[in-house]
Amino acid sequence: MDIHFTAEELAFRDEVRAFLESKLPQDLAEKVRLGKHLSKADHLRWQAIQNEKGWYATHWPVAFGGTGWGPVQKHIYEEECARMGAPRTIPFGVSMVAPVLIKFGTPQQQDHYLPRILDGTDWWCQGYSEPGAGSDLASLKTRAVRDGDHYIVNGQKTWTTLGQHANMIFCLVRTDPQAQKQRGISFLLIDMSSPGISVRPIITLDGEHEVNEVFFDSVQVPVENLVGEENHGWTCAKYLLTYERTGLAGIGPSKAALAHLKRIAGRQMSEGKPLIEDPLFRAQVAEVEMQLMATEMSTLRILAAAKEGGVPGAESSILKVKGTEIRQAISHLLRKVIGPYALPFLQEEMDLDYPGQALHTDYSAALAGQYFNLRKLSIFGGSNEIQKNIVSKTILEL
Repeated sequence: MDIHFTAEELAFRDEVRAFLESKLPQDLAEKVRLGKHLSKADHLRWQAIQNEKGWYATHWPVAFGGTGWGPVQKHIYEEECARMGAPRTIPFGVSMVAPVLIKFGTPQQQDHYLPRILDGTDWWCQGYSEPGAGSDLASLKTRAVRDGDHYIVNGQKTWTTLGQHANMIFCLVRTDPQAQKQRGISFLLIDMSSPGISVRPIITLDGEHEVNEVFFDSVQVPVENLVGEENHGWTCAKYLLTYERTGLAGIGPSKAALAHLKRIAGRQMSEGKPLIEDPLFRAQVAEVEMQLMATEMSTLRILAAAKEGGVPGAESSILKVKGTEIRQAISHLLRKVIGPYALPFLQEEMDLDYPGQALHTDYSAALAGQYFNLRKLSIFGGSNEIQKNIVSKTILEL
């Protein structure tokens, strides 16, 4: 199994770099570099640039408006975007619900929703977790009762990322309360403007409004918004989670964060010399870097297998665990390097056009907030403890 890039893949990497150098707006890259707020308009602006090039839907077949790229090309593109400071792709539409629609949706659903995801008409959010149904997602209680040509939905979702921006939500709902937990669940597409839906913000430790609670009070959802078969939504959910967890390895963002850590540690003085020259600190950085290299090699092996027709199974759980632990470890080391400058930031300094003197300049004024925010990585997408259970069960069944 060859894990090295071919000549064609290296040429593709050069093409990606040329595209990013010419088309990535520098003000957006600067926001990313300094950890500034990215608005919905910022994300849609970068999405439009990628879509014009035909490079937004990297996971989609060409027939649906995607790139038709293989796994190695997608890996190269994501890594180069992270290296250049491109805004991250909001995954809920293009990388999560879209693959489900392509796999399980009707032609009518595909024709209606996929173009709207590409051009930014629809901003999607995910309605999975509930109070009491997070890692144990199959315990969800949001009900959908068939009433003629509609389902009547009642219940609550929580930790709904960027739901304040969304006009559509894909939801797991219970349609057969008598069936086994996984067998009585369906996958619904719900318009967020429907009467009976309310959104309440959850302000996280970093002071940000990123996640929300979403309440459904007798919300009418057309039956044609059911994806797949009634009571078989768990199949859609598992398919979607494989996409989500594999992407959470975050090799590109981790490599960019590690480079930033080394750059700052090379300038931060400790006892008259750069901190990067301290033997203990160097050993800590080396340990993280070795883990990142090992995870990248594992990713490349999985990509090579996928290129030959393989389908990731428990490997996606392994990547999720290691990738999130590495990203948290890098943020911990960066916080140690910056020391008192990692204290909570001034809210007004988070705006790129803040007229005052920046307190942290190249260090990123948002470091304290980022450190707290990254604690979630080992929880969402299925907690790391759940992923370890998946891996253990896979090994025991061999």
